[in-house]
Amino acid sequence: MSPLLLRQVIVMDSQSEFHGLAADVLIADGRIQDIALDLSVSDENISVYQASDAATLHLSPGFVDLFADYREPGFEQKETIQSGLQAAARGGFTDVFLLPNTKPVTDGRSGVQYAIRQAKGQAVRLHPLGAVSQGIEGKYLAEMMDMRAMGAIAFSDGWKPIQSSGLMLKALEYVHAFSGIIIQLPIDQSLAVGGLMHESARSTHLGMPGIPTQAESLQVYRDIELLRYSNSKLHITGISAAASVALIRQAKAEGLQLTCSVTPYHLLLTDEALEHYDSAFKVNPPLRSEADRQALIAGLADGTIDCIATHHRPQDWDAKAKEFESAGEGMAIQEIALSLVLQALGDTVKLDRVLDAFSTSPRRIFGMSQVAISKGSPSACTLFSPDALQTFKRESAASLAFNNPFDGQRLPGIIHRIITPKSF
Repeated sequence: MSPLLLRQVIVMDSQSEFHGLAADVLIADGRIQDIALDLSVSDENISVYQASDAATLHLSPGFVDLFADYREPGFEQKETIQSGLQAAARGGFTDVFLLPNTKPVTDGRSGVQYAIRQAKGQAVRLHPLGAVSQGIEGKYLAEMMDMRAMGAIAFSDGWKPIQSSGLMLKALEYVHAFSGIIIQLPIDQSLAVGGLMHESARSTHLGMPGIPTQAESLQVYRDIELLRYSNSKLHITGISAAASVALIRQAKAEGLQLTCSVTPYHLLLTDEALEHYDSAFKVNPPLRSEADRQALIAGLADGTIDCIATHHRPQDWDAKAKEFESAGEGMAIQEIALSLVLQALGDTVKLDRVLDAFSTSPRRIFGMSQVAISKGSPSACTLFSPDALQTFKRESAASLAFNNPFDGQRLPGIIHRIITPKSF
């Protein structure tokens, strides 16, 4: 593989002495070989990548997606590990946490090993999440220690959040022994059962059963109390309500080992998107009010919300092209995650904070090796132009999924490529 020279890229890495500056970066043999404001390189075999007149190039540590579903094994018609990782690369992700909601469920060492084998040789590194409960049935703990030994980075029941307080407490106490982390989706199923969208005047107007914000905030409150009792580590992902942001902010102020993430679509959209009963916008937790959306943005800006997670949940045509009540949940947006966040935030949140939420924070929280844009560091980087525009077209997407509601839309931000040892 020939070396790669990035000419006059703006370095976006607070750990780098070149942060915020335009520099030349030489990458070879899986590492940043050199970096300077102006590099003189004479090797004719070097590939050169430089900005066009239309947009600036930015280089950041590689993005991490800590909640993505590639549906394999069992649902390969929706997505495979290979197609999912290709979509991740197009979205700027160098690392992906894979959900255990497969068939069979990833609740033992063989499931973790299978996922890692399937991802071998890909430019994006896959990190399997092990199930918390056997079969994701919420009854008995799975063999989390075994899965951790095989490479599971954390533990979650994914789309089926743990409802039993007793089991959740056991799980938190169990992972505390090896400083593991539980990832929980904040949904109290007993309050959300039968609901199709955010409970509000709009849900009444549309004649659809609602899911109150209490279905989220009560679950968040319960899990915070169990976290306080166990002194363990918990990450709540997909928060959608202002009340949840307030509870998490208070818990962090107390010093609890609590972190959280938000999806791009909860930052961008509200329940107004459901006016035409479009099942493309059916997600769980549901899209909520403008007041909730603004609270999420404020939480991201002040660091209450640590990370941005795509919740990439591919569905095929059969799962989405039906009545709203029967349609499958989720969006497949991994390829345009940065674009959606940039569109949602505008100038309200600094780009530094956005990139921290995509890269540095998840690496820190989950004990991953940090990536620095500096001489000698491993090359796990994302090259992008935040000030460029793109038109997303589903037919040219890497993902097999049907459920991306942004087809044909003009969006800010272009991911040019990821740079990892296997991406050349």
